[in-house]
Amino acid sequence: MKKTGEPLPAKGKHSSAKSPVDPDLPFEVTALVGDIKDLIETARVRVAIGVNVTLVLRNWSIGSRIRKDILGEERAQYGKKIVATLSQQLTREYGKGFERTELSRMVLFAAAYPDEQIVQTLSQQLSWSHFIELIKIEDSLAREYYATLCRIERWNVRTLRDKINGMLFERTAISKKPEELIRKELAKLTKDDCVTPDLVFRDPYFLNFLKLEDTFSERDLESAILRDLEKFILELGTDFSFVARQKRITVDTEDYYIDLLFYHRRLRRLVAIDLKLGKFQAAYKGQMELYLRWLDRYDRQPGEESPIGLILCAGKSTEHVELLELEQSGIRVAEYLTELPPRDLLERRLKAAVEAAKGRATGSGDYTRDRKKNIKNKSVKQIGKEILEMQKSR
Repeated sequence: MKKTGEPLPAKGKHSSAKSPVDPDLPFEVTALVGDIKDLIETARVRVAIGVNVTLVLRNWSIGSRIRKDILGEERAQYGKKIVATLSQQLTREYGKGFERTELSRMVLFAAAYPDEQIVQTLSQQLSWSHFIELIKIEDSLAREYYATLCRIERWNVRTLRDKINGMLFERTAISKKPEELIRKELAKLTKDDCVTPDLVFRDPYFLNFLKLEDTFSERDLESAILRDLEKFILELGTDFSFVARQKRITVDTEDYYIDLLFYHRRLRRLVAIDLKLGKFQAAYKGQMELYLRWLDRYDRQPGEESPIGLILCAGKSTEHVELLELEQSGIRVAEYLTELPPRDLLERRLKAAVEAAKGRATGSGDYTRDRKKNIKNKSVKQIGKEILEMQKSR
């Protein structure tokens, strides 16, 4: 049985794309051929989906049975030997796909997704290869986030793996919300396909692909982004469309320029992006508010939501952002990294930022202790520089 990493099959060698209808055929015959080819392609897709669903549910059932009957609380050690024996027997009879590693994955799969109905629903669009990547995620909330986005945005396995390795969940604004709110937003996204800014915007943004020199200007940064616009949009996320660079707006005969202007299809909003080299400054709020009010009055189209702003800075001051209550003005602030620090350091800092944000939202004491330690305003980039300096001094 062929396993695929894609939720839907690619067109085969007999696809209509590679075998055009004879132009000399009568119109009625041409139409008939086209309709029948559509029926064949639709049937192929349904068969592929059906095979995938069967494969995923089979693996879930095997894992669930092993977990329930053998790997019980008092039979774990005995169970390991039985799994090895079971693997040998199944491999002898059915060939590849039942090695000890595969059986272990099936058990993990059943543990991560104990509800068969959820597995049934997800398997309509996610392949077994997708689930192999998902069960590696220990945090159930992060796993739910990736599964939901993967299903809705139709990520292939490689894209899913890249998103996980890039710590997308930890960088997305929604991860900093209380768990109950996160689950509500994910449920709303699943049910109504409703996207919120917390699901769209990230912090920090990884711009290491720009390959900028140690010293660069805002214009250099902007030009580098436009040279690698496709990669920049991939980092921004899906549904972003480029609109303009240095968009001029005129207020009281004075000209102002918005660095980058995008449109987000599912948010139905213009997104103004302002690029800054240094740390966030309070004055940036007024500047962005002016841009957004102008866009709202003169550029917003019927059916669109109010424009939203993203200020990308080399450094971010959390307390400034909080006191200015920027989100109430439709403004997001995020840090960008043109060089990535070591992964373990980045992971620690992102997790610390998530915990601190949740502490602020719930009023827990962790945030107060962080303030006393005076570490909450340190950016990832600052810490990365400190490590590099320490290494140079050795």
